[in-house]
Amino acid sequence: MMVTATMAVTILGCTSDDPKKEQPAPEPPTPVEPVDPPAPTPTPGSYTELYRPQIHFTPAKNWINDPNGMVYVDGVYHLFYQYNPQGNSWGNMSWGHATSTDLIHWTEQAVALTRDELGDIFSGSAVIDHNNTAGFGAGAMVAFYTSAGDAGQQQSMAYSTDGGKNFTRYAANPVIKNNDDRQRDPKVFWHADSQQWIMSLAKGWSKGIEFFGSTDMKTWTKLSTFVVDLPGRPDLQWECPDLLQFGDKWVLIVSVNPGGPVLGSGTMYFVGQFDGKEFKADALDYPLWLDYGMDNYAGVTWSNTGDRKLLIGWMNNWSYAGDVPCSPWRSAMTLPRELKLINYNGTPLLTNTVVSEIDKIAGSWQTAGSNLDVKDAYQLRIKLNLDKNSTITLGNSFDEKYVIDINASSSMLTVHRTSATGKTNFNGSFSVPSMRAPLNVSGTTVTLDIYVDQSSVELFTENGTMSMTNLIFPQSIYNTLTVSGADYEAQVRQLSRIW
Repeated sequence: MMVTATMAVTILGCTSDDPKKEQPAPEPPTPVEPVDPPAPTPTPGSYTELYRPQIHFTPAKNWINDPNGMVYVDGVYHLFYQYNPQGNSWGNMSWGHATSTDLIHWTEQAVALTRDELGDIFSGSAVIDHNNTAGFGAGAMVAFYTSAGDAGQQQSMAYSTDGGKNFTRYAANPVIKNNDDRQRDPKVFWHADSQQWIMSLAKGWSKGIEFFGSTDMKTWTKLSTFVVDLPGRPDLQWECPDLLQFGDKWVLIVSVNPGGPVLGSGTMYFVGQFDGKEFKADALDYPLWLDYGMDNYAGVTWSNTGDRKLLIGWMNNWSYAGDVPCSPWRSAMTLPRELKLINYNGTPLLTNTVVSEIDKIAGSWQTAGSNLDVKDAYQLRIKLNLDKNSTITLGNSFDEKYVIDINASSSMLTVHRTSATGKTNFNGSFSVPSMRAPLNVSGTTVTLDIYVDQSSVELFTENGTMSMTNLIFPQSIYNTLTVSGADYEAQVRQLSRIW
């Protein structure tokens, strides 16, 4: 399809910061299953509750959604995120805060930003102002976020001079006043060629990404708007943009909701050029998907990491986010991923693989038999021949199962999430009989890396040409493996809990 810098665009959306105002009507419910017996009352903060992830970041308690303000400085990765300090449902939007030195073990910090006179603190980003362009001090951490209040959605700024422990709000906020009540999720980076800060700003239901420029972070000038028409996807909310450079190419990541690769939330990307003013997408067959599952949304990258592009996403979907059976916390982040842009069959392809730091909590590889000696979480690696169709089944003693089908002739993978998988009756949209994805591999074999935690399965081709992230809620971790069809080799390694 032909794509130009300014077009009528219809794209899939990212996590909406305000589901009460911005989300579409829910999907029609499917028949409700019998109600499961109530789980034991959890101990807040024990990190051993039913469904509690053991290798993914979750707060001790309360609701989270979009990752925000991610920045690396002085050996520390900062992860801010949408957080409700007062409860386990969406509301009172603030920036929670966690830190890590290895992207794997996280320490929850004090809440960084809370509601003020301009409204709730919605999504945004953070940078390190090495050259003191804003006048807050060389090396200041500067955060940008959407203020959502009576005046609509506006863009504000705060800064920290103590490494993110405390923030001071800019006295002249907002730095970009309400325009059409749709702008949100500012993502800022320094563009060396044009010697200015660039802000990508999503237009929500108005669709599109606006680009702004500034030399001091305080005064912003609109540079251009990017929007593309995607036939068959007329009602999409654009959110959580991220503009990244890979050599001589640029990639624009956009979260959309609804309209994901299956239903509800999803994350797309465009490949093209950015000249300091306009982003122009190459003529490719959009949408291109970062992840083909239901539960990787609003992902953006850490700033100040040099050439390494590191992304984390919200592991949930607005179709059922408020209903997932988690207490005293609700929602987790995906495992951190490293992004690379490769050439696949003559076309650029954005890959994502779990960061190599995962090795820090990994045991030695063992040959995987039908019974997996696993406890908290694990990584399964399966190399399959593609001379015939195959089925991979992960199961447990409750006869719950996660089934992955490989179609050899079409080089497609299909995952089934139904009542056989585990608990699904909390929301009619959660059961999804088929989720399909292209393997994007050449040759006669495919190697799959499958990361299994207490309530999630993250599946990748070995080099990240395809990923599929899904929540699951079995009564116990899947600890059996069955593979039928083609010849295969399987290995497994334990992943130690991070708490």
